Amino acid sequence: MTNSTTSSRTTSNARTATSATAIGVVAVFLWSCLALLTTLTAGIPPFELLALSFAVAFLASLVILGLRGPSGFAGWRQPWQVWATGFLGIFAYHALYFFALKAAPPAEASLIAYLWPLLIVLLASFAGGQPLHRRQVLGALLGLAGTAFIMQQRSQVSIAAMPFAGYAAALLCALVWSSYSVINRRFSNVSSSIIGGICGLVAIAGLLCHLSFETTIQPDAHQWAAIIGLGLGPVGLAFFAWDHATKHGNLASLGALSYLAPLFSTLLLIIVGQTHAKPILLIPALLIIAGAVIATSVERAPRS
Repeated sequence: MTNSTTSSRTTSNARTATSATAIGVVAVFLWSCLALLTTLTAGIPPFELLALSFAVAFLASLVILGLRGPSGFAGWRQPWQVWATGFLGIFAYHALYFFALKAAPPAEASLIAYLWPLLIVLLASFAGGQPLHRRQVLGALLGLAGTAFIMQQRSQVSIAAMPFAGYAAALLCALVWSSYSVINRRFSNVSSSIIGGICGLVAIAGLLCHLSFETTIQPDAHQWAAIIGLGLGPVGLAFFAWDHATKHGNLASLGALSYLAPLFSTLLLIIVGQTHAKPILLIPALLIIAGAVIATSVERAPRS
């Protein structure tokens, strides 16, 4: 009886982790639109863009949570450590990311920032309390190889003209986001509804930085459409999905699957003419997809 109960509980936990990991993939696909939508806001200063897009996400969350009445905001009653972790992770990442995409070519900057999936795979076994399987390491390394290949093909600038500040910001993005995603595991009992409040704090911080360091640019209709798209998708729904996934899903598998985002991000940039398509890009595409498949494959127990 005890063995049956334990087995049932283990199966239930595995299904919960699988479901949460699948929800995380939704965030990954939404983030593949981030570089494209950001390039469509060309001319808008980074912190102004940060403030406006997160304000959209905050207002949307107020509407959704408000439909539940006061109970919708019950999850906001949390210790300051929970708020600080979410705020620092999300604000620092996006401040660096938007700066990187403004200071360096979007494809290169975006792909450097996407070193964070590999870091999540590696950090998950140390801080996430999850075993690190060889297939997950192999999958992450294949994803990294595919990403590096795309970067090498896309890099057409000389060393002297390289935007080092933008590349450095992109690298810091990877470090900040991977650390936040793993640390967030410690707050698995906290409702993901808190992300709505954190979006509000990020919007305020972005506004303060904008007023201190930038000149306000009035967005036109096309830029507003991109800002709203950012706020509802990559900056809005994606964070609710990712928060749930990092708290309840398989961190190593999430890290490996996240390498699909730079692939789709690059494809979107090609489709809209932001960068040029080359047949040789099939090589990194296959590497990234193979890496995701290998990392998420289920290890079968040997038959007795």
